Order: sequence, then structure tokens, then C-alpha cells
Amino acid sequence: MSTETNGSTSLLIVDDSRVSRMMIRAFVLDKHPDWIITEATSGNAAIELIKEQRFDFCTMDINMPGMLGTDAAEQILVDNPHMRIAIFSANIQESLRTRAADLGAHFVAKPVTEKSVGIAIAFFKAQGE
Repeated sequence: MSTETNGSTSLLIVDDSRVSRMMIRAFVLDKHPDWIITEATSGNAAIELIKEQRFDFCTMDINMPGMLGTDAAEQILVDNPHMRIAIFSANIQESLRTRAADLGAHFVAKPVTEKSVGIAIAFFKAQGE
């Protein structure tokens, strides 16, 4: 995918859990040390960041204070259809999986592990081929 910022791939990690953000960051940088990573603690914060900067990829938690991650993802994708979003959640209800798929996002079940982050990265990279 060639929608890169300063020659590097950019990832926005959106999660209200500091531990989840740190773990996603660590697993991504282990595989892709050249990726530029930005973090947001809510869907509202993510929407504001995306108004200022272009991101290639985004990991989005669903359950956060304020708006749901799926609602934030929907708003983001309206103006940024190029962005690939992986929705992370411990809530694995079929309705949430369906909503993510309907948005064009990929659902990834928590907990955040090397394997779950690898699933998100594979989704991101497959979109660019």
C-alpha cells in the first residue's frame, strides 16, 4: 500500500487501555520497526487526530468511554476510505463481528497477543496487494 507518510507506514492505535496500546505497539514494532505509531485513548480523539494526519492503518477498541469504536470507525471511514481498520474487542458477539465486516473493518478478538496483532497486520498488508 503506497499511502505512506514520510515514506513510512503509519498506524493509529485507539484503545482506552494503556496496557493494550503498549502491547499492540510492541508487537507491531517487533515486526515493523519502521512503522510510525500514534496512539489515541478514545474514538473522539482518533477522529480529531485523523483530521490532522493521514494514517494507513488503525487498530480500534470497541468499548471505550464516549463513543463506541465501531461508531468511530464508521465516521473515520466516511472521509478516509483508504484506511484499513482492525476492530479489537473482548466482546465476541456475532453482531459486533457483523458490524465490523459491514464497515469493511476486520474483527480481531482480544486479548492483545502476538497472534492477535499478527492477524491485524496480515489484514492490513493483504489490502495493499
